[in-house]
Amino acid sequence: MTPEAPPPDPHQLSPEDLPTPFSAAEIRDGCPPGRTLRFQIERAGQDPVVRVSRYVETDTDGAVQESWTEDLEGRRLSDPERERSTWLELQEHASFPRATTVRTEEEVEIRAGRFACLRYTRTDPDAIWRFWFALELPGQPVRYERGASGQVVFCATLFESQSA
Repeated sequence: MTPEAPPPDPHQLSPEDLPTPFSAAEIRDGCPPGRTLRFQIERAGQDPVVRVSRYVETDTDGAVQESWTEDLEGRRLSDPERERSTWLELQEHASFPRATTVRTEEEVEIRAGRFACLRYTRTDPDAIWRFWFALELPGQPVRYERGASGQVVFCATLFESQSA
């Protein structure tokens, strides 16, 4: 009799990638309808804006998110866009290649609060990407940034997370 193989790790999507911070099921459970995230987006040489993302419909397979851009005073700059994704597709956004990514534990303090995070640092030939995933907030990273030529050229930081 051969021993039973352990169940596959739901965080491991590919042997070539690091484990993701959240499984598809954890993202589904943490992103109910009405969950709304507000990120301040900063791009080098541009005025900051706010990107709002709201889960408007969810089911066992996935979610419909509605997103739009606002200025810092809360005035809409774009019409809402709707996109449906499966929970697995949302998980895949955090699946990074083992060969070019380092995962560490780090605490981060941002406007939305202080969070224990898994930080993924991915180095590409022309950029360094850093993603901070708060362990208590399954889904999108609470902060992510792109660096090039020793400077941060893009940064998105969560400043508000509301549940319905």
